[in-house]
Amino acid sequence: MAAGSPEPCGVLLLDKPAGYSSTQALARAKRMLAAPKAGHTGTLDPFATGLLPLAFGEATKFSRFLIDAPKAYEATLVLGEETATGDIEGEVIARAEPVADVARIDSVLASFIGVQEQRPPMHSAVRVNGRRLYDYARAGEEVERPLRRIEITSLRRVSLDAALLKIAVRCSKGTYVRTLAMDIGRALGCGAHLRALRRNATGPFTVDDAVSLGRLEQEGVEAARRHLLPMETMVVGLPRADLPEATGRRFRHGQAVPHGAADAGSEWALFDDTGIFLGIGRADRAGELAPERVVSFGPGEIP
Repeated sequence: MAAGSPEPCGVLLLDKPAGYSSTQALARAKRMLAAPKAGHTGTLDPFATGLLPLAFGEATKFSRFLIDAPKAYEATLVLGEETATGDIEGEVIARAEPVADVARIDSVLASFIGVQEQRPPMHSAVRVNGRRLYDYARAGEEVERPLRRIEITSLRRVSLDAALLKIAVRCSKGTYVRTLAMDIGRALGCGAHLRALRRNATGPFTVDDAVSLGRLEQEGVEAARRHLLPMETMVVGLPRADLPEATGRRFRHGQAVPHGAADAGSEWALFDDTGIFLGIGRADRAGELAPERVVSFGPGEIP
């Protein structure tokens, strides 16, 4: 949190419970931290649980670095039943004998690893012609959905108990595990839908370090705010540039600063010579870092 700031600033790792939409969980967390400005960094369906990083104050400027980060999930599939929505919230539209052959299941799972194209489900927040897909779905309409390029970097069977198949998946941003579950079921020839979903990781963060809404409520505002991580943790994957005081001041005022080692087009996390995070700069062909997102400091927060 920036020194002397009257409002919270940083990243809260929330372990979202089932029954809350991401927006509802964010609203509760905002109240518990008495925060006027906050946003989540990637939605989780209401029935899903797990890691939901929330950005507060100036940290919201850097949310895209977590929205774009790879994710890790543990999912439970019901084999032998396909639903209209791909998860437990939809009606069953097809049934078949569930596959029990572990070798066959493992082979099918392995076939999904790699770069591929996925069609978003109708019950999703993707916009088509200015409307969310779930708005079309609620109106009983189905529209053509553009394919999206995704990557599954890891997909393995955790357990198989009768018709319940638990899998662990690591994937790129924009991957719909509901759609993956349906595609796995169809590849097996028996159909499947998602019964449970838990997000275990987003970028460098894991759910092991997350806090529950219940704990935040018990602790009160000041203690809840102490769970915030510095906003620069959102950009740990970027190369770092430490600027002398005068150069850092120029950057804070929107001026490009010299940095000859930067590759044109690359993004850098910029700090001053005391270690204070200043923002993100993008390298240009002249070897300078142009301000892209700059932290706004209040009076007296930085010399």
